[in-house]
Amino acid sequence: MIETVKKALIAMSGGVDSSVAAILMKEKGYTPYGVTMLLHSEDTASTCGTHSCCTPNDIEDARLVSSYLGIPFSVVNYQDSFREEVIEKFISTYLSGETPNPCIDCNRYMKFGRLFQLADELGCEKVVTGHYARVEKDAETGEYKLKRAVDAAKDQTYVLYFLSQQQLSRLDFPDGDYTKPEIRQIADREGLVVADKHDSQDICFVPDGDYAGFMEREDTEGILAGPGDFISVDGKVLGQHKGYFHYTIGQRKGLGIAADRPLYVVDIDSKENVVILGDNADLFTDKVYAREFSLIAGDRIWGESDEIKLRVTAKVRYRSKDMPGEITIRKDGSAFIIFDEAVRAPAPGQSLVIYDGEYCLGGGIITGHNEMI
Repeated sequence: MIETVKKALIAMSGGVDSSVAAILMKEKGYTPYGVTMLLHSEDTASTCGTHSCCTPNDIEDARLVSSYLGIPFSVVNYQDSFREEVIEKFISTYLSGETPNPCIDCNRYMKFGRLFQLADELGCEKVVTGHYARVEKDAETGEYKLKRAVDAAKDQTYVLYFLSQQQLSRLDFPDGDYTKPEIRQIADREGLVVADKHDSQDICFVPDGDYAGFMEREDTEGILAGPGDFISVDGKVLGQHKGYFHYTIGQRKGLGIAADRPLYVVDIDSKENVVILGDNADLFTDKVYAREFSLIAGDRIWGESDEIKLRVTAKVRYRSKDMPGEITIRKDGSAFIIFDEAVRAPAPGQSLVIYDGEYCLGGGIITGHNEMI
């Protein structure tokens, strides 16, 4: 009898999380195939999200770990796709006055887009990353669910809310069953060179964290708006800003204007090139609208209805606390949630992600406090 070989494509970032994910998949009986995505040129490479990736050193670390574990390894060049689907979207989002979340786009289009295609080419049954999350299959319905990680402090379901049933059926997040210290212990036990490698919070193509500077460097055609007015919530001119793309909702520091009290960015109007300032209280709202809303359960949850209402908890940013409320979701992808208590500074361009206890139900892109027309 010929034994069937189970193959798993491991997205190797060169960090400790994906390296241990490869070990854990070997322990599950899979034959891992390590792959690192080359996403941009060396001069802009740094790190992405909470996982080290993308630099030449990271690629070399991934190669060393793969060699040490005795698994095949390759580097795939996705620079053109990354430019088109992540960097260009980052730029256009900032130009529209919103706050982009490029690591979600990288997950959506690169890790769970291009890598699935590569997995098919290699005959890999599973696609594996070092994300802290879990996939669970409902024994009764057969539905796949996205579950929070064991380590609540490291949980990354917020950046995975877009996953479909088809994707979840092939995904494995083995790190989600462990705490971060346990992952490092496994790496140390196995003698991995990345066991003590640090995590980073920077965006991969903006290594210095200067988003405005990145926008200015990218503006080869001179389309960025120049200085404009800071105005108060009641329309009074308070001073001059240096370009609306320098600011984000909720920002207090670096405004460069004198006032008798702390002022915060409460809105950005890119069309009029104005930045609206107000008090901290002006940042709070109990109603948030979203677009491009998707549900992990897919069509099952809709039935015959074009609109559903759900009691959920929700996050308006990656590190925010879950807040309870009632969400209305329409089949056209629009949605709004009314929170039981007001939330602070939901920023257009960021994601509204909903939960039922330990399970992530889905999410969409925040459009603001007022319904998008």
